[in-house]
Parts: sequence; structure tokens; C-alpha cells
Amino acid sequence: MARQLDEQIAGRFPVGQRLRVLDVGMGQGTQALRLARLGHQVTGLEQDPTMIATAREALAGEPEGIRERMRIMEGDGRDTGVHFVPGSFDVVLCHGVLMYVEEPDPLLAGLARVLAPGGLLSLLVRNGDALAMRPGLAGDWAGALAAFDTTAYRNRLGLDVRADRLGALTDTLAGIGAPLNAWYGVRVFTDTAADGAEVPADLEALLAVEEKAGRTDPYRGVAALLHLCGVRG
Repeated sequence: MARQLDEQIAGRFPVGQRLRVLDVGMGQGTQALRLARLGHQVTGLEQDPTMIATAREALAGEPEGIRERMRIMEGDGRDTGVHFVPGSFDVVLCHGVLMYVEEPDPLLAGLARVLAPGGLLSLLVRNGDALAMRPGLAGDWAGALAAFDTTAYRNRLGLDVRADRLGALTDTLAGIGAPLNAWYGVRVFTDTAADGAEVPADLEALLAVEEKAGRTDPYRGVAALLHLCGVRG
């Protein structure tokens, strides 16, 4: 997904421009820290204290220049209007968050509001059009059959969460003034890999296949996750 994000940034902004980036629900700060290392000014917003502590520990080990470019804030992604003025950011990330939000439209509208004109909104969501894939490949036929007609599912953490369908999110992005510019599939072939699995020896080949599948029909349509990129009008 990092390659997909970098492709979108490179296609939208001049080379070398230092961007103002907001990462909503940054988790342990993987993407936020990566973008700070690339020279961007990054704000990470997270409400989980454990994740914040992990991100702060990782940031503390970075050189001073990178530490100065990254700010970590505790807060709910639904409260961006409280923390930031309109048009504050060139890029807004919201990865792996929407599945935990029962009513995502207000959150998405808030994210679009803090984007500058021409800014990039990057979403990573569970693919509601392919929920039957994981149970089906595992031989759970009852689970696969039930998954066709719902966007609700239980994730690997045992939590009951929700997925998003591409068509519905496309309409939502248009409605909030950040219409869909590009979309990719993520984890087309690797979704069934066990948590904590060892890194394979042929990692580069695996990544090349996943990257190709993530931008190729019909494969991207059955990916476990969807990476959607909208652009603020």
C-alpha cells in the first residue's frame, strides 16, 4: 500500500515539495513515520494509549530532524474539526479506521474539510464486496454463504466490525467534495496468511505479484482491503 500511496503523491504534487500530512488513526505510526522520513510534516492522530506509546517510542529513536517533523496527538478522528482549521493538510490518511466506525459519513466529511484544495484523501477499508473470500478459502461454507448479503464481519481480533462497498464509498466521496481518483486492492493473494507468519524468502516476488494484482481487474475487486484515493475539489 505504501507504493500505491507514493504513486498517488508523486502524480499530484511537485517532486521535493514538503507536504502537510495528517494520519487519522495512525496506530503505531508506521505510515506517519515513513512519510516524516521522506521529509514531510506529519501529524498523527490516535486515541489508543498503547498505540500512542508505541509510536512515541519509535519516534524517539529517530534523528532530531525527523522528530521535529512529526507531531503525535491524542484524539478521536471524528473530532478533526476541533483540532484543525479547514484546508490544513495536503494529504490525509485514514487507514484501517472506518471498519470500527458505525456511521462513517461524518468522519469522512470532517477529513475532506481539513484537506486543502487539490489535496489527497487516502482510505484503507475492508472490502465489503469480497467478504465471502476469506471464509470460502478456509472451507467455511456457512460463513461464506452468510457473507454475501452483509457488510458485517468478525475480524481477527474477535471484534464485530463493518466493511465498505466500493460503489457506496465512491458516492460518499463525491458527496463530500473529494471524488474518487484511483483505487487499488490490497491483500489479494495473502489475506489467508497467518498472523505472525515468517517473512518468505521470495518477498520481493510476492510484493510484485500483490502490487500487480492490486491494480488489475478482476483481481483487485476480490482483495481483502481496498485502498481508495480521493482528491479535494
